[in-house]
Amino acid sequence: MGAQLCFEANAKAPREALRFHAEAKGAQVRLDKRGCTAHRLATFHDGIVFSQRPVRRDERVALRVLREEHSWCGGLRVGFTRLDPALVSAPSLPPFVCPDLEEQSPTWAAVLPEGCALVGDVVRFWVDRRGRLFAKVNAGCRLLLREGVPAGGPLWAVMDVYGTTKAIELLDPTDSQLPTAMLWDLSNKTVPEPGATPGEECAICFCHAANTCLVPCGHTHFCSYCAWRVFRDMAKCPVCRWQIEAVVPARGPPALMTEEGS
Repeated sequence: MGAQLCFEANAKAPREALRFHAEAKGAQVRLDKRGCTAHRLATFHDGIVFSQRPVRRDERVALRVLREEHSWCGGLRVGFTRLDPALVSAPSLPPFVCPDLEEQSPTWAAVLPEGCALVGDVVRFWVDRRGRLFAKVNAGCRLLLREGVPAGGPLWAVMDVYGTTKAIELLDPTDSQLPTAMLWDLSNKTVPEPGATPGEECAICFCHAANTCLVPCGHTHFCSYCAWRVFRDMAKCPVCRWQIEAVVPARGPPALMTEEGS
């Protein structure tokens, strides 16, 4: 009873920004210094990560898919657990959240439908007060992933950077700059592109307008089709050879990279 009252009191406290738990992570996971980006180094498994604090009912956990690896099958898994990551020994984590971690602990997770979490997509997931696990990708309809998550007691977000999903980034779900629609079509078919005026054309095809920005280097010299083709094939900026982590719409005219890479 005392623990429950304590949790209810904490629920009214200001929310600390979500990050990945620094120690409780799969053997193949590497985090950035901020604890906001999780990257799976090798294989298709051992990519489990947790939030560093409990997540409230109806609180959205927002993440962006940064990288994919198409040599594997299956993709991102998301859910919630009562397993306190502060008490987890990283070497004891199983390879998969579904079904391994679910069988070993009070964990409720699900696989996002195929094609729902591509590079650049923003995924939000949450548990409502009726114990239903929902997800929403960009501005799409909410998806009911599963039911029966027990009410009461703290829940930590758990994610599995699995299969085709190579890297993810936790976001501030209240950020008004988050995309509300799918950024670009990542299929192999030709994507209709706006024509370019002289001086604003793509540096690769010299036909379509340069309308993308490569992250983190900041180069904005490419149309979306060429940018995604480069990202998919080599993942290095053709201008500066920096590793590409994401492709986003450019804002304003093409910009040169500064010494800080922006």
